[in-house]
Amino acid sequence: MKEIKVGIIGFGTVGAGVAANLLSNGDVIAKRTGVKLVLSKIADIDIKSDRGVKVPKKILTTDAMALIKEVDVVVELVGGTTIAKDFIMAALKLGKPVVTANKALLAKKGEELFAAAEKSKADIYYEASVAGGIPIIKALREGLVANRIQKIYGILNGTCNYILTRMEREGLDFEPILKDAQALGYAEAEPSLDIDGFDTAHKAAILASLAYGEWFGLDPIHIEGIRDISLTDLRFADELGYRIKLLAIIKQVKEDVQIRVHPTLIPKNTLLAGISEVFNGVMVNGDYVGDSLYYGRGAGRNATASAVVADLVDVALNLKFGSHRRIPAFRIGRQYRHILPMDEIETRYYMRFQVKDKPGVIAAVSKILGDKGISISSIVQREGQSEENVSLLILTHLAIEKQVKDAIAGIEKLKAVCDKVKLLRIEDI
Repeated sequence: MKEIKVGIIGFGTVGAGVAANLLSNGDVIAKRTGVKLVLSKIADIDIKSDRGVKVPKKILTTDAMALIKEVDVVVELVGGTTIAKDFIMAALKLGKPVVTANKALLAKKGEELFAAAEKSKADIYYEASVAGGIPIIKALREGLVANRIQKIYGILNGTCNYILTRMEREGLDFEPILKDAQALGYAEAEPSLDIDGFDTAHKAAILASLAYGEWFGLDPIHIEGIRDISLTDLRFADELGYRIKLLAIIKQVKEDVQIRVHPTLIPKNTLLAGISEVFNGVMVNGDYVGDSLYYGRGAGRNATASAVVADLVDVALNLKFGSHRRIPAFRIGRQYRHILPMDEIETRYYMRFQVKDKPGVIAAVSKILGDKGISISSIVQREGQSEENVSLLILTHLAIEKQVKDAIAGIEKLKAVCDKVKLLRIEDI
């Protein structure tokens, strides 16, 4: 049986999970695949702290570059976009295949990494970079290869999904739920990467690039987080038949592609709306397959380790049969005309106004919307926070983003409007 020497760089939570998986399930994997994955080396700046997994001391090292030269396949789990890139590039220059979970590095430097892999005829596998244990990368690269991808909707950040789920279910505000998430280890002490939407955007960049054949990076992506989502909006959305999710939206409309991340109202009766707590879900629509949904744990030691080891099996089989780059990490083949600027997207909108309770207000608001070509789907009035004020909710038909923002700018100048207009987008999935 062919043995493949595996080296792990980064012995943190996920690195420890990968080591534990190889040690506990290595025999099962060997029986299923005919290849034995041997945990040969682990490199980290700290090789003394207890990670909750027993590995032979002789395989621990602080010299990552020496590890790269010694092993057959390199697993990069350091994270970040600096030293991690150096390790990956060093491995690729030696023709060594790389497995990584580094979504930020791929989103920002993917084009450079994949060019280096192609030049050296080496493999890069990165299933664990998006949605943890959900095999969405394999689905896009292999399972759905016969399809033109028309839409991808992704709930891709467990921290945000956990916070929104508990806010809706328990009627609690954002801040105390965030503190609970931090205490439980679902959110970082500095949580902005998650709650401001950037983690989701990294993953959206990877999925969009795979779907449409060109490495996009982060610049074209419109990004909003969940800091400003209030209990009021969650309650009103529920009454109207929706849930609010932080959604990655990747879609092709005619020949143009849009990539955006923001809180979104989606119908409660859809499968995607039912994904709660820390779980992730990705819905993909292909022109032949139609809709398919992928659901599971989007982060955490074991789920992410499962994806890393699955990639290791693919790499090991490539090495066994001499089929390097059997499935290239990324295949250039542009399948769109333009990336649509956010101002030009067309979708439906939820608007919440705090207005004075007096005659003529609805007419004035409706006139401004009508003058901008925005058609109203429904209007709901709710009692406000005082006897003088009421909440006015408007749902629109399809409208252009710039026209909506121009209308809101005019509406906020009305003397009867007491506060900034709350604007959220709707996707009728």
